[in-house]
Amino acid sequence: MPRQIRHIMPFGPRVLVRVFKEDELAESGLYLPAGAKEKTQEALFGEVLEVARAEPESKEDGFGVNVAGVPNGAKVLFGKSAGTRVPWDDDLRILETREILATVDVMSEDELS
Repeated sequence: MPRQIRHIMPFGPRVLVRVFKEDELAESGLYLPAGAKEKTQEALFGEVLEVARAEPESKEDGFGVNVAGVPNGAKVLFGKSAGTRVPWDDDLRILETREILATVDVMSEDELS
């Protein structure tokens, strides 16, 4: 049986986000059991994988215009309980754009100076 691949296309002002996993070590270097760090977190960090798009005028127009207002590939911060988990992948969430608290630019210290 061939392997199935699923493509999620959010509707309305929604985006598909992959949640980044936090390291399982505390800042002190001690191992944290599963869920211990998550209980104290108020927000999660992730990357936008797919955005809601308008139906393209023609096949030449590609995927259609981004209607979510958040760029594809953006790093975002959102509430721990925000969004809907995707049933077959716990790292994926579908979020309404209003649930996104902020976009985050990730850069090295060298870029700051």
